[in-house]
Amino acid sequence: MSSILVIEGHGLTMKALASAACAPETQFELSSDAKKEMLKSRNYIEKRIVAGEVMYGVNTGFGAFSSVRISDSEIELLQKNLIRSHSSGVGTPFTKTQSRAMMILRANALARGHSGCRPLVVEKILEFLNHDLIPVIPSQGSVGASGDLAPLSHLALALIGEGEIWGPDDQPISVEKVLKEKNLQPLQLQAKEGLSLINGCQVMTAVGLLTLQEAQDLLLLADLAGSISLEGLTGSRSAFDPLISATRPHIGEAMTASNLRKILSSTSQIAESHKGCDRVQDAYSLRCMPAVHGAAKDTFRYVLKVLETEANASTDNPLVFADDNKILSCGNFHGEPVAFALDFLGIALASTASISECRIAKLINPAMSNLPAFLTPNGGLNSGHMIVQVAAASLVSENKILAHPASVDSIPTSAEKEDHVSMGTIAARKAHKILQNAQNVIAMELLSATQAVDLLRPLQSSSTIEAIHQHIRKSIPFAKEDRVFAKDIENMKKLMLDGSLKKILLAHAGDLQC
Repeated sequence: MSSILVIEGHGLTMKALASAACAPETQFELSSDAKKEMLKSRNYIEKRIVAGEVMYGVNTGFGAFSSVRISDSEIELLQKNLIRSHSSGVGTPFTKTQSRAMMILRANALARGHSGCRPLVVEKILEFLNHDLIPVIPSQGSVGASGDLAPLSHLALALIGEGEIWGPDDQPISVEKVLKEKNLQPLQLQAKEGLSLINGCQVMTAVGLLTLQEAQDLLLLADLAGSISLEGLTGSRSAFDPLISATRPHIGEAMTASNLRKILSSTSQIAESHKGCDRVQDAYSLRCMPAVHGAAKDTFRYVLKVLETEANASTDNPLVFADDNKILSCGNFHGEPVAFALDFLGIALASTASISECRIAKLINPAMSNLPAFLTPNGGLNSGHMIVQVAAASLVSENKILAHPASVDSIPTSAEKEDHVSMGTIAARKAHKILQNAQNVIAMELLSATQAVDLLRPLQSSSTIEAIHQHIRKSIPFAKEDRVFAKDIENMKKLMLDGSLKKILLAHAGDLQC
């Protein structure tokens, strides 16, 4: 049975958005309260049109053409021309899931009732969602102010029956043909409605929230990978003592130290085997996990707050305040809050991957691990995890380039009218790529760390790590000799993304925090 998501203009969370966007069978409804608010602002705009008032985006041109008055007879053509001309995106399209999230966010923003469009506009978006008619939206072409103009125009182009949607075989097809087959009508735009559909930051916010949802799981798995590496490197648990994090009360640091203690909590024969050894301190990549992983968790929560605020915001221009008898030109479409946050997320995920690679480097180095070189029992004939670490290093270095903030850049557009822009959608796309690279690095660490634990047999680790190890070994056996490790990395990533590692982790370690 499909679930129903009611669009109200408020209360939309990362979890709810990701759940709905990832489930094409989800059905959508516009709440009655939201419909009332939309009707109020629409009626207010129509009264002012009838009174002959000049209002930006309603009966004027756009951007640098804002001083050009449009006759009442051409208002609807104005809106259609806006969508057509602004559909200038290029590049690989966003995924269906990402595009679905954009539609949900745009509907939620319009449902707040400050855009002045008819409820029919939101209902048409929801109708497309309910029939799984998802626009093909190019990923490049937005500078993040005035919002995501180009990609949202491709979304709107499908709504008016002139764009492309994803077909059953995941190939672009004409929306006009599909609408006729399904006996559905395209949206007929009225005053301001074209502008209302494309003025906002829903593209960058959608990509950001979906990335953030995956990042939350990754940050927990980074704690798991670090814990297994600690065991493989016969490291000390003492750096995770709660007394330490109490002296530096960053929330993420305390969370991470607690997570690590829970994962490592039960008696470990590996830990017992090196009690009283002459090693004074572990490397930073082990000892500083609470500080580094914790800072990433603090970043996650900050970005979540920003993006969930944006998901429930009015980002149109102008905004309609019917109760206050005002239509106000503004800059709520500027993506800087989201751009800053997503650049920060990219930096945090890049650092998470970086410290993970440091641990892989320690695992394969016999001078640091006291294990066979490159984690292979018969070195020389076999190269072991030599290039696993090289591949991880490559991804970490790529992330260093990607983590350069997009938001520090700006370039004037629209004949200097829109002279400062956010580059927020570039920040979103970068953050998602950094996430994918980080997922692969953590998968590589899990591969190397579990190999290291096997090389310490017959010693056993904590009960949580042993349960995880057992699950991994069902599909990825111990490497006695060389094989194609790319397949192992891919299989490990599948275990990460299908939720099975997280499920076992939480079942054995208890309530871990992020």
